[in-house]
Amino acid sequence: MKELQKKVTIGQYINWLWQNSKGVRGALAGNVLLGGLSVALNLGFIWVCKYLVDIATGDKQGSIVAIACLMAGLMLARIIINAWNSRLESVTYARMNFIIRQRIYSNLLQSQWEGKEKMHSGDTLNRLFSDVDAITRVICQEFPSFLTTLVQLVAAFLFMCVMDIRLALILILIMPLLILLSKVFFRKMRQLTRDIRESESSIQSHIQESLQHKTVIQSLEGGDMAEGRLDDLQQTEYGQVLRRTRFNVISRSIVGVAFNAGYATAFIWSAFGIWHGTTTYGMMTAFLQLVGQIQGPLVRLTHQIPNFIYATASIDRLMELEDAEKEERGEPVRLGEGAGIRIDNLTFRYPDGVSDVLKDFSFDFKPGTRTAIVGETGVGKSTLIRLMLSLLRPTGGHVKLYDAEKEVDASPLTRINIVYVPQGNSLLSGTIRDNLLLGDPAADDRKMWDALDTAAAEFVHELPQGLDTVCGERGTGLSEGQAQRIAIARGLLRPGSILLLDEFSASLDPETEDRLIRNLTAHDAGKTLIFITHREKIAAYCDNILRLG
Repeated sequence: MKELQKKVTIGQYINWLWQNSKGVRGALAGNVLLGGLSVALNLGFIWVCKYLVDIATGDKQGSIVAIACLMAGLMLARIIINAWNSRLESVTYARMNFIIRQRIYSNLLQSQWEGKEKMHSGDTLNRLFSDVDAITRVICQEFPSFLTTLVQLVAAFLFMCVMDIRLALILILIMPLLILLSKVFFRKMRQLTRDIRESESSIQSHIQESLQHKTVIQSLEGGDMAEGRLDDLQQTEYGQVLRRTRFNVISRSIVGVAFNAGYATAFIWSAFGIWHGTTTYGMMTAFLQLVGQIQGPLVRLTHQIPNFIYATASIDRLMELEDAEKEERGEPVRLGEGAGIRIDNLTFRYPDGVSDVLKDFSFDFKPGTRTAIVGETGVGKSTLIRLMLSLLRPTGGHVKLYDAEKEVDASPLTRINIVYVPQGNSLLSGTIRDNLLLGDPAADDRKMWDALDTAAAEFVHELPQGLDTVCGERGTGLSEGQAQRIAIARGLLRPGSILLLDEFSASLDPETEDRLIRNLTAHDAGKTLIFITHREKIAAYCDNILRLG
């Protein structure tokens, strides 16, 4: 991670933000324009206040009523502009948040799996929410505010120069001090923020995993240990937050001293001007308001700089998600009905492995045959299935799909030919209908019921809400066997002519297992069936038995 930080330049950060602001740039420009208009109204209000005081003290001639009405109009206009700007900012923020999260999420779904996730799912979720939120806030709120602040600073300085250039120069001399502070604090604030982000990810990962395996923790009476671990993680983050807060307080205190010194300077300068007759009371009110219009933006800039620093730390973390290698994309390669899989001299080793899981392995799963893959745990059965699905890529050799007319290397583009039913409960939260539509988004009720009947999942007919029965996370509300049969029905809705079933009947009783096997062999006659199994009963239905290890 630290290596990535060293490589990323300011230009790359800007380019990343530019690419991810696509779709909201017009709204951002509108925010800046409205902010500029608000600055103009603020300065107009200051001029009107000065003129009104000068009329009241006899230094100017004019109608107090007319100027008071103008003041009221400027105030109303400011309220309307600020409300409009606030609404546009909120809408832009929400849209930008959705755009970035959608893009990163899509990127994750398309990334190449290497057999072991580099990041904990809790860490990934933290980045998708906390880091995306931090970046969106900078793009949609801080950046337009930053540009408006610069406009306000320049406009107020020029206004002050017209009234008294000497005072304007004295006030603006504070700027080099603030710039110096920003350079000194930039590097430290960035590292502190990144440390806090990493701690937040660790906390979220721990909570997510603990809740997901709550029954395991309860059965092992490990609640105290889990709570202690959370306390340690939170104490670490608490210490990091305290360090960053101290750092922020010191920097803001120095800026506050500079701001108060500027305000006192303007007040004393105006008092001497009135004493010498070179300054009117109206000018004094304008000076005091302009101090806020000049130094206020300077203070806001020092507050905004840390937010930009926070964003760079978040961009680093999202870039790490984007760095994952992408799967091949393109037009799916569909084979004919009679398709098989040929494996030639296949060797595979996981990236962090010390030995080959498969070595110089060859086998031909011929079209229309039924093959049982058996072997002890850890000999590579599930790995072989993942290689067929091109979820993993061979270290050596080839996995090919073929029919009577052509032969192609296995890739993400050939998955359309394969129906895969994974081991265990793989249902998503939602209704049974939602899960089945994942297999075929165009399936109607009749097609879904046929698939359920083939998968020996007739029990769905007896559920009060049928297809619209809600399943909780990982199929909560259903037994393991019921969830497994619905997962099989989901797979059967896919049009592929090759079926890969990984321990598909592990949670079924013998009677249901027999019925399911008979249904599958009858329903999918002519298709290529590949079973990973420990059960000899299933092997008895197969033409070939492939023993690994």
